[in-house]
Amino acid sequence: MSRHHADAMPHVNTDRLWQWHMRMARFGATGRGGVNRPALSTDDIELHKQIALWARERKFDVEIDDYGNQFMRRPGTDENCAPLVSGSHSDSQPTGGRFDGISGVLAALEAVEVMEEARIRTRHPLEIVIWNNEEGVRFRPTQMGSAVYAGHARLGPLQAAVDPQGVSLETEVDRLRQAVDFASERSLGKPFAGYLELHIEQGPILEEEQIDIGIVTSIQGTRKFEVQILGEAAHAGTTPSRNRRDALVDAVNVVKALQILFYDPLDLVRFTIGQFEVKPGALAVVPDNVFFTIDFRHHEDAVLKSLGDQVKAVCEDAAERCNVSVTETRNAHSENFPKSVQKIVETACSARGYTYRYLPSGAGHDARYLNAFCPSGMVFIPCRNGISHNEAEYADPAALAKGAQIVADTLLMLDEQLAS
Repeated sequence: MSRHHADAMPHVNTDRLWQWHMRMARFGATGRGGVNRPALSTDDIELHKQIALWARERKFDVEIDDYGNQFMRRPGTDENCAPLVSGSHSDSQPTGGRFDGISGVLAALEAVEVMEEARIRTRHPLEIVIWNNEEGVRFRPTQMGSAVYAGHARLGPLQAAVDPQGVSLETEVDRLRQAVDFASERSLGKPFAGYLELHIEQGPILEEEQIDIGIVTSIQGTRKFEVQILGEAAHAGTTPSRNRRDALVDAVNVVKALQILFYDPLDLVRFTIGQFEVKPGALAVVPDNVFFTIDFRHHEDAVLKSLGDQVKAVCEDAAERCNVSVTETRNAHSENFPKSVQKIVETACSARGYTYRYLPSGAGHDARYLNAFCPSGMVFIPCRNGISHNEAEYADPAALAKGAQIVADTLLMLDEQLAS
């Protein structure tokens, strides 16, 4: 088949795509229907291996880079062209759902599978990618697979990152290479011609408005902080209040002050304390150490700067008796996707008769880091009640299929436009 524009593209296989999702959901399955699949855990490595075996059966090249990103490459008719790449991540939150991240990988897989069946050739090679450590649960910080690949972060310190058990990321990448021993080595920063990522919306808009496809305009910026409050341990029964340096009491004061700082009557600011640890955690001991995290997001960089720059002073001023340290662990500006890619996704939706709307992403995604690396875009599909990072997360088979269809059609149109 010589033509490769969207009207040559057959329909994706809804049942096959759903079965892939259910098959991948077995890796790290939880008792409540979700997944717990930390980056490069045994379950995550086995998932990588299964998709790599699928690629090997089709005689596609499989490559793994030094951070553990895995690529499956379908050749193009002109191997001098940089590849068009689509995918997402496979790791999850501890009580994550079956669709976050992996749906983007499987949409790309299904798009390529349909092209194989229909013998559609593209000039550009097509690559499916599984970005490593997007969630940042096991190895901090988040989204570092794409960041390292695109040159936004240095490999060395991130390879040395360790999980709570002291296991390094570098060690686990070696374990992945051993499991997928037929994979060759991928160079970080190898060019892309373009990048497209499908994801569940992780919000309620598409479902509420009964829209098939979200065309993502931007990813809002984020700043993340770690706060440590150090007091003094004391006996709970003998130490009067006037003599206490209670880290938890000061932590409560700090959290209240932060709530005032981040209050937004328009409800556009996103402020979350997602981790909160009190030590020593004994019934009869006054706490001497509190650690918590701050996740702050907004779509306007000016607001990110204005509020984020006040965090340290607000924390220090609110603590009455304890010492406070504030460390900023991430500062990422808002990222706008090129209108040219958005327009191609819109054209694909119109050609299929799918309803669509433009909307920003409140969550961070790997596409953020690829956007400056090559022309990039994102496709959202609805998820039930907008629930995500939760075992109740759900996307129905028809929504998944429509998303995969748009990925396939958009890749073909990008291949045609970039070749002209």
